[in-house]
Amino acid sequence: MPDEDLLIRNSANPAEAASQGRALPANLEAEAAFLGAVLIDNRVLEELTVPLHPEHFYVPLHARIFERIMVLNDRQMVVTPVTLKPYFEGDEALAELGGTAYLAQLTADGQGLLAPRELAQQVYDLALLRELVSVGRDLVENALDTSEEVEPMRQIETAEARLYEVAEGASGGNEAESFGAASREALGLIEIALNSGGHVAGKTTGFESINSKCGGLHDSDLIILAGRPGMGKSSLAMNIAYNCAARLKRDRKDGIDKSVGAGVAVFSLEMSKDQLATRILAEQSGIPSEALRMGKISRDDFKELSYASQRLADLPLFIDDTPALSISALRTRARRLKRRHDIGLIVVDYLQLLQGSKRSQDNRVNEISEISRGLKTLAKELGVPVIALSQLSRAVEQRDDKRPMLSDLRESGSIEQDADMVWFIFREDYYIQSREPKRPIESDDPKVHDAHAAWVSEMERVFGLAELIVAKQRHGSTGKVRLKFEAKITKFTDLEEGEYPADDYE
Repeated sequence: MPDEDLLIRNSANPAEAASQGRALPANLEAEAAFLGAVLIDNRVLEELTVPLHPEHFYVPLHARIFERIMVLNDRQMVVTPVTLKPYFEGDEALAELGGTAYLAQLTADGQGLLAPRELAQQVYDLALLRELVSVGRDLVENALDTSEEVEPMRQIETAEARLYEVAEGASGGNEAESFGAASREALGLIEIALNSGGHVAGKTTGFESINSKCGGLHDSDLIILAGRPGMGKSSLAMNIAYNCAARLKRDRKDGIDKSVGAGVAVFSLEMSKDQLATRILAEQSGIPSEALRMGKISRDDFKELSYASQRLADLPLFIDDTPALSISALRTRARRLKRRHDIGLIVVDYLQLLQGSKRSQDNRVNEISEISRGLKTLAKELGVPVIALSQLSRAVEQRDDKRPMLSDLRESGSIEQDADMVWFIFREDYYIQSREPKRPIESDDPKVHDAHAAWVSEMERVFGLAELIVAKQRHGSTGKVRLKFEAKITKFTDLEEGEYPADDYE
């Protein structure tokens, strides 16, 4: 076995470890034995059960040896002490250990071949413990330092973010991935889409029309769902959240492992938990939300409501209605839900109610830019789609055609820039209803009768009809999707064939 004292002198931050009064967690012999096993039999690398990387080795020399092994192995070369020798002849740390003869010494007794996977696991686990020590030390130092502005909640959020990275085994950061690995991952997603019956490449929205247009909700995507007040954007978002969670529940019951459903986290900065729950209960029971809120229901209605509540009791849908959340606090809470409940979709209602950091709050445009970037970063970090609701500017109301455009996104162009998809929800009947003419019963004038009849005809044409306008999509084409909206129970559904006349929808 190699000289442990020499290895310690060449190890990572020995002075730092000494200053703490005890050595950092490490097993130098396990590292050496594992490297020896790999050099004797390169197939050991194919049997690893942990994502071992060079930075997980405590001794920098061992890290460099393992890095070179991985490079040569990726080139499909046989890696032995002999083939490694040219790469380390000028290595000063190796020279202290006897030069390139140290490489042969690693394979001398072959003990590592007895349990290479266990050795790799120990190297990996000890690296995570060292990262925990680093997080704890930084937390203590920052907490004791009162020379700067004291922000304990921000320190807690930072520490929790780093702990999440450790828990995910990402203490060394994301590694660059070969195209081969990326293509295998893509094929896995395509297989899920195939098994789902087509159309869904990510998480399902629960709407066949939207899935057909967008392929579902793709992991790491930021989807902006925008609309003017009264259009039903919160209702649509909650419908999607429910559909996705219900699909996961159903697939679990049927024993399906690769589900297009997911656990869902809803961050509602505008509505309370009980209001959202009431909406979902109204949708599932078919009882109008207004009747539920006012208690204007029969005993039979209440019984149906109770049954609906029981059916939804174990729905993997989690609601956080904390008001005035900052983007950093939201990310912290989302990481926690990901860790505890493995959520696969996040809904934020709505973007403009989030707060940025103190330094950005003096400029609203900068603050919104920080928030939209933060949501996109969260989607990539957790590997889940994020649906963020957004307001639109009043410019929509000044046009004859009230259909929204990308330029109507309120307060910052960065929302459009950061989003992978931008959806607008539009209901023409909302605007037509607001301009109802004088009723005929109030007048004998034939023109009044004609005007009201024309209005009734126009309302019948569009009543209950909604448009989802896909204004931006990185993965496909833009266009429109028709949906049906039942205002009394705030529920969107797919249109049935022939339910409305054909139009120029894509």
